[in-house]
Amino acid sequence: MVNNNNNIPYFFITLTTYFSCAIIIAFGKLRHICSLFTNLQGYSTISEGHEHFIMQLYNRIEDCFERPICSSPDAWFDVVKRVANDNNKIQKRTKNVSRCLNLGSYNYLGFAAFDEYCSPRTIECLKIFSASTCSTRVDGGTITIHTELEEHVAKFVGKPAAIVFGMGYVTNSAVLPVLIGEGGLIISDSLNHSSIVNGARGSGATIRVFQHNKPSHLERVLRENIAEGQPQNHRRWTKIIVVVEGIYSMEGELCKLSEIVAICKKYKAYVYVDEAHSIGAVGKTGKGVCELFGIDTANVDIMMGTFTKSFGSCGGYIAGSKELIEYLKYTCPAHVYAISISPPAAQQIISAIKVLLGEDGSKRGAQKIARLRENSNFFRSELQKMGFDVLGDYDSPVMPIMLYNIAKLPAFSRECLKQNVAVVVVAFPATPLLLARARICISASHSNEDLIKALEVISRVGDLLGIKYLSTTPVEINTLGDSSHLS
Repeated sequence: MVNNNNNIPYFFITLTTYFSCAIIIAFGKLRHICSLFTNLQGYSTISEGHEHFIMQLYNRIEDCFERPICSSPDAWFDVVKRVANDNNKIQKRTKNVSRCLNLGSYNYLGFAAFDEYCSPRTIECLKIFSASTCSTRVDGGTITIHTELEEHVAKFVGKPAAIVFGMGYVTNSAVLPVLIGEGGLIISDSLNHSSIVNGARGSGATIRVFQHNKPSHLERVLRENIAEGQPQNHRRWTKIIVVVEGIYSMEGELCKLSEIVAICKKYKAYVYVDEAHSIGAVGKTGKGVCELFGIDTANVDIMMGTFTKSFGSCGGYIAGSKELIEYLKYTCPAHVYAISISPPAAQQIISAIKVLLGEDGSKRGAQKIARLRENSNFFRSELQKMGFDVLGDYDSPVMPIMLYNIAKLPAFSRECLKQNVAVVVVAFPATPLLLARARICISASHSNEDLIKALEVISRVGDLLGIKYLSTTPVEINTLGDSSHLS
């Protein structure tokens, strides 16, 4: 049983969370009933029932989300201040700007800001190729830089070939329906990203879910479904794909890929790994979870990733065999019908990969990866010493701080912003009702002073809101060097 600093048992936290939710729901329902008698001037409501209630609740805390940013998402960025005079229904922008420490962006390696190698080349590419090809890849939208990018991606992740798309979310949601269909079986981790869920549903394949990051349950699900066959006729599955993530974005946990790969080989299932948050962020040279765990990439059939995190750009990729990539080029709607990735965005990715591989003539890539790992492990260690309940694994730059009580979510976000620290908070329906959290994302561009400031602010806010749930003794914040043994 988990206790907080005041020795209040976890069931009390659960009880108070349910109680606060009951109050919110009761007043929300009452407000909804009252709204039924208002004059709608002949129009039907845009949202009804559960959706309508969620929107009303969201309006109360809307100032904690969608905050406009007016600078690059570096270690520090400019947040536009907003005001509302109608109970938060309409957030109006002001001309005032607050300089905040950025703990919410996916800028893991610091490439999202100006870079001495990447930025000049990206600007030059913009001059040559313009901002858009204004065409799909199969028409007039494939230019030399797209071919070059796909070659660099394949080389970087260790696969024979790769295909790139203009949007990371679409990479999963559009590719999965092409890879498998009716008569096939998708076995998905219970906490996989929404893009995977939507792609699986759109495929027409049968979907089974295994308990989050539990290879033993995956094996049980595989064995049972292979034995039973297809639901209607009990025939053999035409294809089985197991889908997991390298780092789970809401948990900060590393995938137990070694065990999963071994199980999939045993039962002749394909392995699909989403490395949106792990590519560029983990591994000795940033090549993802396969490098981190010493797994031959030949044992992973489909490697997916995005460029919106470690590479400071946009889009996504699929890497695999040459036959797979050639098949996707003719069948995937994200390639056939969607506009190709922006040329400057493609150049940014190519330049970032060259920096990571040392092809820019410097050691900055290796230093960035080492710095990210050191920063992440230091920050996680210090949060745990303070008594925060932090999810995830060491080496992961994603670290959710558990708040549990949904009523503490807006308070945590607002108090941090008052002290010029910008954080992301997440609650139901994105997470289960009792598992509200603040998700911290660490960057290689954060200095030691940045991390110390963030820890001090989060500690003060944690004391104010009573969210240090783990029993601990008061400790001083160490310097970054004191936690170097964690790396």
